[in-house]
Amino acid sequence: MVSKKYAKIVRKSKEAKQLAKQRLVEWRKQEVVTRIDKPTEPARAHAIGYKAKKGFVIVRVRIPKGGRRRRLYGRRGRKPSKMGLVKFTPSKSLRWIAEERGQKKFPNLEVLNSYWVGEDGKSAWFEIILVNPNSPEIKSDPKINWICKPANRKRVFRGLTAAGKKARGLK
Repeated sequence: MVSKKYAKIVRKSKEAKQLAKQRLVEWRKQEVVTRIDKPTEPARAHAIGYKAKKGFVIVRVRIPKGGRRRRLYGRRGRKPSKMGLVKFTPSKSLRWIAEERGQKKFPNLEVLNSYWVGEDGKSAWFEIILVNPNSPEIKSDPKINWICKPANRKRVFRGLTAAGKKARGLK
C-alpha cells in the first residue's frame, strides 16, 4: 500500500518535483532548527492556525529518520544480535520529536502545531508554528489568546499538541 505522503509526491508535476529536490538540497546545508520568514506551504500553515502577524514564528526542523541505537556499556560476551542494541524505535512520532526540538530552541515561545514539508533517505523536515504568548497582538486576539494561559506552558512536552495527542492515542 502506498503511503499518503508518497501519493502526494507522485501526483506532483515535474516542475514541482524539481523544486522539491532543490529545496531539500538547500535544507540539508542549514542548521537542524532554522527560523524562516514565511511558511513553505502557506495553505497548510493557515489551515492549522498560522496567521501572518506579529507573534507567530515559523521554524523548520530536520529529524534523522530510522530506528535508534542503544549504547553498549558492560554487556559483552554474548551474541551481538542478542545484545539489544538495534531496532529501538521511539514511541513518539518524528513530528512530535521535531516539535520538542523547536520548543527547546525557542523556550519563550509555545508550539501551536506543525506539518510535514519533505523528506529524503536520511532526514525528514517539519515546519513548526510557534506563538509568542507575551506578544500584545496575541493577547488581544480572542482566537489565539488561550495559549497565553499558564496551563498551556510547555504544552508540547506534555503531549498536548496535535502530534502528541495522536501519538498518545487520543485522536
